Amino acid sequence: MKKSIKLLLLIGLVVFVGCKKTDQSTTTGNATDDTTTESVGQEGVKDDTSNPNIVQVASGSKDHTTLVAAVKAAGLVTSLSNAGPFTVFAPTNAAFDKLPKGTVEDLLKPENKDKLANILGYHTYVGTLKPEYMQDGQKFDMVYGGKVTITKKGDKTFVNGSEIVASIPTSNGIIHVIGDVLLPK
Repeated sequence: MKKSIKLLLLIGLVVFVGCKKTDQSTTTGNATDDTTTESVGQEGVKDDTSNPNIVQVASGSKDHTTLVAAVKAAGLVTSLSNAGPFTVFAPTNAAFDKLPKGTVEDLLKPENKDKLANILGYHTYVGTLKPEYMQDGQKFDMVYGGKVTITKKGDKTFVNGSEIVASIPTSNGIIHVIGDVLLPK
């Protein structure tokens, strides 16, 4: 019995010391390593096997450079890179070009970050809204207040009158490409 207790104490001590050294070496290694980069969130995770998230898909689209710039300016990259699921109604560059001259440039200014986040939040729904689940007349509460209304005309689906021209599944939801910027009412 005494040998068993001594053996358990010895094993416990070895495990404790081993864990302690691992923690210290990890901490010491990071503290003295001049090549470390700053910590990144979910948006910084890159691998060759996972499906890309909403931000990664949008960033790879030449038709959504203005939207990506707006997401960055509003500080929403991390939020839209998280697990979700999210539905994003993604206006194209051409949709932003329809706004009055100077509107986009004004919204991208740091002092308009909250206003921009509100507009982008009006394009975002928490949950996955696949086109086949959308019904004529449905209304959905968006992240930053207000509701959008879905309409159906034949096999076409519209959100607040803007046609969904493409739907792209992502690892954390779905992107619906639209030709207009949705403005909260």
